[in-house]
Amino acid sequence: MVEIGHFVGGKRVAGTSGRTAQVLQPMDGSVRGTVALASAGEVRQVVENAKAAQPAWAATNPQRRVRVLIKFLDLVHREYDELAELLAREHGKTIPDAKGDIQRGLEVVEVCIGAPHLMKGEYTEGAGPGIDVYSMRQPLGVVAGITPFNFPAMIPLWKIAPAIAAGNAFVLKPSERDPSVPMRLAELFVEAGLPEGILNVVNGDKEAVDALLDDPDIKAVGFVGSTPIAQYIYGRATANGKRAQCFGGAKNHMIIMPDADMDQAVDALIGAGYGSAGERCMAVSVAVPVGQETADRLVEKLVPRVESLKVGPSTDAAADYGPLVTREALERVKGYVDLGVKEGAKLLVDGRGFKMQGYEDGFYMGGCLFDEVTPDMRIYKEEIFGPVLSVVRAKTYEDALRLPDEHEYGNGVAIFTRDGDAARDFAARVNVGMVGVNVPIPVPIAYYTFGGWKASAFGDLNQHGPDAFRFYTKTKTVTSRWPSGVKEGAEFVLPTMN
Repeated sequence: MVEIGHFVGGKRVAGTSGRTAQVLQPMDGSVRGTVALASAGEVRQVVENAKAAQPAWAATNPQRRVRVLIKFLDLVHREYDELAELLAREHGKTIPDAKGDIQRGLEVVEVCIGAPHLMKGEYTEGAGPGIDVYSMRQPLGVVAGITPFNFPAMIPLWKIAPAIAAGNAFVLKPSERDPSVPMRLAELFVEAGLPEGILNVVNGDKEAVDALLDDPDIKAVGFVGSTPIAQYIYGRATANGKRAQCFGGAKNHMIIMPDADMDQAVDALIGAGYGSAGERCMAVSVAVPVGQETADRLVEKLVPRVESLKVGPSTDAAADYGPLVTREALERVKGYVDLGVKEGAKLLVDGRGFKMQGYEDGFYMGGCLFDEVTPDMRIYKEEIFGPVLSVVRAKTYEDALRLPDEHEYGNGVAIFTRDGDAARDFAARVNVGMVGVNVPIPVPIAYYTFGGWKASAFGDLNQHGPDAFRFYTKTKTVTSRWPSGVKEGAEFVLPTMN
């Protein structure tokens, strides 16, 4: 049994609140250990520690700061297999999927090695008579990240790397469901040379979250999770004068045009819809075939593929996906399938009764496939976050385009087609933040930015890429003139460049 506390001042410390939560192993339902839940007082101590450490780190030049990131990359690769197994055991995803989780985080770290360039300001010589103007980017101070259970390595790294590369101190509040990997990553950062106090991990629940949102020394907050919580965090953070970027739920559509390569489209739907048991904010949960014939061909090919999905324990390298994260998550997804049947959708493949031999207490669910889902159904409107794919048939391209356009969420969308004109038109017109053309999970590469639209995101700047450095820095603009010895007298009008 492991006992997980917090990571403060460069080392692990025990929690003092007296409150804990269980950390489970989803593949067999066993209890791996406990994690401390911080009090508001503990959070305040963490923030004070970070605040004391931050000025010296900010005064360190960017090139020296990123040398820590370079060393950190080497250390993570040294422990890659161990980190992936630890992540899989606490989350439930398969080990190959866990390695992908880590890798997508490391790709953002790699981009942040360019911080000396990304932190550069601008300079204009001779903006006026004897006047030069220049700008500089400076760190905000102490910033925080509140990250979800479904990517316990990737999303913390998306937030930590640009924040500390820009000279901030960082307080991470990871999910209490799978806290071990974030704790180990913090240790590796310190081993890589990060000064004590620059990266802190405080485990907790709503009490810890609210303490971060209310703390006057936290200057910015980043969040990834459900839309209701994203709205709450964004509202409370901004009301307290903080910057906030909060990413919420999704209902990602994939449009299949009549000319699409159907085998390619089916492969894409199987991987994007059922990978990681559907517990991804970029999972495709709605397939939209255009035309009756397209829909019939798609469903005919999908049914046997969903029926043959291999569900297995996280340690089974041959499994397509593993268990859901908790029993509550499992029951929630099953409840949505029950609801879909009641709403009149046609359940073609029913995975509710799946049991894993030898792992009967694990949180497993087989793949589910609905056909004839309509936009008025809750299983279409709401995020299910499980291995459930809904087919919504569209008569025309315009009907198909209208579905993601009018949906509450606007995270990701994809179109599968051989027609360049259709793809170009779709990418230009669709009211969604991230678009894939023959790519089912359009997560941008690390030097672009990640972010959805509508109820999928709150805030003006996205994650990773150049936006991350804009979010974690403030711009100072300096207008300078060195006296030439000529007295010009007092001026009482607003200065201009005339």
